[in-house]
Amino acid sequence: MLNIVLFGAPGTGKGTQSGLVIEKYRMVHLSTGDMLRAAISEGTPMGLEARKYIDQGLLVPDEVILKEVSNTIAKNDASTGFVFDGFPRTLPQAESLDRMLDEKNIPINLVFYLDVHEEELFKRILHRAEISGRTDDKEETIRKRIEVYNQQTLPLIDFYEKQGKVTRVDGMRDIDEVFESIAERIDLFIKERV
Repeated sequence: MLNIVLFGAPGTGKGTQSGLVIEKYRMVHLSTGDMLRAAISEGTPMGLEARKYIDQGLLVPDEVILKEVSNTIAKNDASTGFVFDGFPRTLPQAESLDRMLDEKNIPINLVFYLDVHEEELFKRILHRAEISGRTDDKEETIRKRIEVYNQQTLPLIDFYEKQGKVTRVDGMRDIDEVFESIAERIDLFIKERV
């Protein structure tokens, strides 16, 4: 089983690259945002618990999210692996995820950090807003999201670098070139394990 984390600030193309990785390697997409939305709409016990927090404008606690991640992994235990997208976001989440995956003997193998200059991020997100009409893609909101990312999520690169798992990818290149870099590293990892 191969487990991958894709990191990058909003606008780096994580969603696009996740889709390409999932398609090529037949992996399971593990997006905590998608899982929470599905659990809420299906009215599962976890969804009902998550809704209590969301309705109060609070973040869903890590232990609730980790329980759903664990359930999703258990449901897909025959898969070739998982692509973690949007999770972990903080050091405590990363540490908890590592403990949970170690108990299942399926650690994170590779972490891809999509590196894009901040001004390029603004251009990409503003362009996305023009095309999609996303109301959360206003300049002030974008700056806040990037600031939160830099404070809370970027430090995870050091956490995973200490484990020797990070591959830095120049996200300034076009989509196909970025994916080619990711696929080369995945293929090398698979080859080394055979």
